[in-house]
Amino acid sequence: MNLLRTLASVGGITLLSRIAGLARETLTARIFGAGATTDAFFIAFRIPNLLRRLFAEGAFSQAFIPLLAQSKDIDGAARTKQLVDRVATVLFWAVSMMTVAGVIGANVFLWVMTWGHAQSADAVLMTRIMFPYILFMSLAALSGGILNTWKNFQTPAFTPVLLNLILIGCALWLSPYMNPPIVALAIGVFVGGFVQLAWQLPALRKIGMLPKISFNFKEALADSGVRRVLSRMLPATLAVAAAQISLVINTAIASGLGAGSVSWISYADRLMEFPTAILGVGLGTILMPSLSRAHSSNDEVEYKRLLNWGLRLTLMLALPAAIGLGIMSTALTSSLFHYGKFDAHDVEMTAKALRMYSIGLLGLISVKTLASAYYSKQDVVTPVIIAMCVLITTQLMNVAFVPVLQHAGLSLSIGLGACLNAGILAFLLARKGLLSSGNWLVFFGRLTPALVVMAGVTYYLNRQIDWIMLGEAHKIERLLLLFAVIAACALVYFATLFALGFRLRDFKLLAKEDAR
Repeated sequence: MNLLRTLASVGGITLLSRIAGLARETLTARIFGAGATTDAFFIAFRIPNLLRRLFAEGAFSQAFIPLLAQSKDIDGAARTKQLVDRVATVLFWAVSMMTVAGVIGANVFLWVMTWGHAQSADAVLMTRIMFPYILFMSLAALSGGILNTWKNFQTPAFTPVLLNLILIGCALWLSPYMNPPIVALAIGVFVGGFVQLAWQLPALRKIGMLPKISFNFKEALADSGVRRVLSRMLPATLAVAAAQISLVINTAIASGLGAGSVSWISYADRLMEFPTAILGVGLGTILMPSLSRAHSSNDEVEYKRLLNWGLRLTLMLALPAAIGLGIMSTALTSSLFHYGKFDAHDVEMTAKALRMYSIGLLGLISVKTLASAYYSKQDVVTPVIIAMCVLITTQLMNVAFVPVLQHAGLSLSIGLGACLNAGILAFLLARKGLLSSGNWLVFFGRLTPALVVMAGVTYYLNRQIDWIMLGEAHKIERLLLLFAVIAACALVYFATLFALGFRLRDFKLLAKEDAR
């Protein structure tokens, strides 16, 4: 398996998903704007999203995938299938109970999420509609983890595309029949969660790993493999919880900063997640099974080789993305969102948050790769301790930044906190001798001039266009100009890298079991 080709494939699908996501957010901005009702949707959506990251894609995947990879290599197909069935049973019944509690107590969840700020009946209704999303996505995360272990990365990677397409359809065709119209998006989230799960089931059946959910919860819970997953999931949950607690606190702070603040951060977050998902999530998804396999085989050379490849690729792609987001924050925001009810003031506020995010983009991306290095070794304690320290530090930064930068201060704190997290993770890996001692000075000596040249070209081209003044009347022209500037900057960057000695073959990497 060529990991660079696999990353390109998964990254391409993720890019498609993010394009669909941007189209969705553009429609949301145009149709619903950035007012109190839109804030209510974003707040309501963050509750099932938060729980999904806690109990599904985040903590669960980090605890389950290394053990599944180990079972696949050592225990055989029958025992691995039994482990999958019993994990699925425990996950299904536990999350089902949580979903019922969430639907019944939606107003309590909202009250906690916003630190006691009163929420509208619309927010409560949308929370109840969307809460089953966590059940669908927990099972979808289980399915994706299994397929990734069997080296099928494309099927799970495509599922967000389906969610975005469904949300786009609901915004266009269902919202006129809803009161308020934005409730259509909540319905889309519910339907999209179900479809994301259903999409993966044929692929699971093909490899003989379609989970069978049992009514015998106690028997499943007594399984030694399930207990190992749960024992590792608890500290992993704490690690993921630290980031999500920061999100809850930031949402509460933003909801008290005035109408539009939550929406401005959410729109900026969407643009920031574009490179984060393609690079950070993509690399983490691909590396986790390979790192886990290298660890279970006690092959430290292969482990270091994989991690070194991931980090170099992260730096080569994340740094120019951060520069581009920072310099072109207004260009991106206005070209993608400045339509309909999303006015020039909304552009300015969203771009301000995006600039702050760009400062910490490298940390937000690289922490995914670095955390995989720990979870693949089934070390979940170290990331927990670091995450808790970063949580405290992030909130201290909020105290310093929010009074001055308002909602953008929250973005800056998150980014700097991620950089601190990534820095500590990398430092401890280096101390353990797990980072390759390859010639990093030569690498940075070539990379830095290319970044400087690209930054200069980006700044110059961006200054030639008044993005906001072009307005909705020139939307096609503005989008074409945006794509032209991005393409020119990318061409300059990679041409400079080539001139300085970088070659594509230097980043090709075969997983060891496929290179023999």
